[in-house]
Amino acid sequence: MKKIIFATNNAHKLSEVRQILADVYEVVSLADMGITDDIPEPYDTFEENALTKAHTIAQQTGCDCFAEDTGLVIDALGGEPGVKSARYAGEGRSTSANMELVLHKMQGVTNRQARFKTVVALLLEGKEYLFEGIAEGNILTAPSGGGGFGYDPIFQPLGYTQTFAQMPAELKNQISHRGKAVQKLLDFLHKV
Repeated sequence: MKKIIFATNNAHKLSEVRQILADVYEVVSLADMGITDDIPEPYDTFEENALTKAHTIAQQTGCDCFAEDTGLVIDALGGEPGVKSARYAGEGRSTSANMELVLHKMQGVTNRQARFKTVVALLLEGKEYLFEGIAEGNILTAPSGGGGFGYDPIFQPLGYTQTFAQMPAELKNQISHRGKAVQKLLDFLHKV
């Protein structure tokens, strides 16, 4: 089985991506490579942050790899938290504090439209490739469900009565932003 490096140490993201690529690739994490450094995400776009992470790890390892950047984009908040999703409530990266801040800012707001966006950046033989996945939905008024991670308990995808946190992992991976982006990555890798 082929190996590919995923430039992350986020166990939740790693688990989701491994499920999608399991039949074709062995996904190697940064921890598997002995890399524990936090890669900076200094840019204002998902694309730039994903490319920066991929280039950083490619330079450190000398290997082809892919990275991703993901965020929640809420219309009524002018696109917040966006690229700052993981640190929305501060550098502590507290999932519950991030959700609480969103719910606080959304109190009394009737436009609950939002989307998760993922951009996967692949570096393959010195060339850059980008793959995007978007999941449209709405922000609930309170968390619901104990699965998933991040903002999953307050995000209900369009066409579903469950939040991402209430869905089985297999269903979430089929319809989620990350699932869509990684599927595009897989389709591309099948062709090269």
